[in-house]
Amino acid sequence: MFDHQLADRIRVALGGRDGITEKKMFGGIGFLVNGNMCCGVHGKELMVRLDPATAGEALRRPHTRVFDLTGRPMRGWVLVGEDGARAQDDVAYWVDRGFAYASTLERK
Repeated sequence: MFDHQLADRIRVALGGRDGITEKKMFGGIGFLVNGNMCCGVHGKELMVRLDPATAGEALRRPHTRVFDLTGRPMRGWVLVGEDGARAQDDVAYWVDRGFAYASTLERK
């Protein structure tokens, strides 16, 4: 089960950008750019895919943690807790970062 309202807020933040698709995954929903995941919802948290070289700086922001479902952290993936994605501006900030990185990846 995942937070459908957060998914709706992500859709608003993505607002008509080209190449976006949605896919159920990780027990939640993912948003893909040209076949590459950029962000999504896992439970009540916002998942964001970032450049692994700069993801560490994102983890210094409040309400963030490494995305780790199996005991093996996923490089470049960050979970933003409810409090860090409460305001639409916060959701837009993270979605923009995820979209920017995923847009640089080779189309699948």
